[in-house]
Amino acid sequence: MPRDDDVPLVILHVDPELGVGGGEAQVLGLVRHLAAAGDRQVVAADPRGALAGAAAALGIAVVPLRIRNHADVLAGRRLARLLASERYDIVHFHTARAHAMSAFLGRSPARRVVTRRMDYPLRGGRYARWLYNRGADAVVAISEGVRTALVASGVRPERIAVVPSGVDIERFAAAADRRDPERTRLGLRAGEFVVAIVGALEDRKGHATLLEAVALVREPEVRLLCAGTGSLADALAGQCDALGLGERVRFLGRVEDVPGLLAAVDAVAMPSRHEGLGVAALEAMAAGRPLVASRVGGLPEVVGDEGGLLVEPGDVAGLAAAIARLARDPETARALGAAGRARAASRFTLAAMARGTRAVYRRLMSVSAGPA
Repeated sequence: MPRDDDVPLVILHVDPELGVGGGEAQVLGLVRHLAAAGDRQVVAADPRGALAGAAAALGIAVVPLRIRNHADVLAGRRLARLLASERYDIVHFHTARAHAMSAFLGRSPARRVVTRRMDYPLRGGRYARWLYNRGADAVVAISEGVRTALVASGVRPERIAVVPSGVDIERFAAAADRRDPERTRLGLRAGEFVVAIVGALEDRKGHATLLEAVALVREPEVRLLCAGTGSLADALAGQCDALGLGERVRFLGRVEDVPGLLAAVDAVAMPSRHEGLGVAALEAMAAGRPLVASRVGGLPEVVGDEGGLLVEPGDVAGLAAAIARLARDPETARALGAAGRARAASRFTLAAMARGTRAVYRRLMSVSAGPA
């Protein structure tokens, strides 16, 4: 029997990651909006991780669940007992490691949803296809690019719903008034054009390509601020030295106040090699900053025709030309930033993401059969 739309749902969210990255920020936004809609939320998270504390601070019930790897049988059994202890309508897996626990749950009455955020093919062959086609009732892809990758990997199209990620528009827009003090704090000179990249220092984010491109932009000279940590920190610092970039590039490490950073800069680069959607791109648009992004994954869907400039992944000369264009033409940069903010506000809010996800839940509650 279909449930009335005004009947609250009871939802268990499973996310075992220790840090709070883009995916965990989406989980927090989702539970906050669903709780406001009247649904009861429970988050199963590693008690050592930041997500557990952040969810508890929102008034969301948190249960400890440490998942060591994809074959953690003990964690699977603990999750099965948790589902048996209370009637949950939905169990939502937010990472691949969480989704792997579906193999240990048997025939639970709770509907199973998994969110896929990556735009590269599934790893794991038949087992991975089983997890998506039989170990879940619905798959939420955060972009059409992710959906295409899932279908190419053997996931049945009818199981996939595209629900784009969202961003807190007001939080980033409100930081615009802090531009001057933030530039002073960062030691940025008046009039110089500053580009930021926000993301893990890993190969998939394309930092090496961006450093080469910045080295090519000589008139006007631009500065680059890199926010994030990762395994390539030393290699990228060495590349800066080899390219003679000197003080033109600064590595800031982990930045907690991303709205403040974006208020200080003039543009944002996302030269990614892979990108499911790109929360950092949404944040840049919410801050009114023009984007220079790779034409990969979900980034073209985010940027559209009006939010920034798209280049081919790995195209150093094209990336340099796009950055130079923004630096030489402030009016174009401002127009792209304003259009991007409007686009984010109309299509990529946390509220819209929560509504889309709740629609997937509601559709599943009208279907009697669960996963085999």
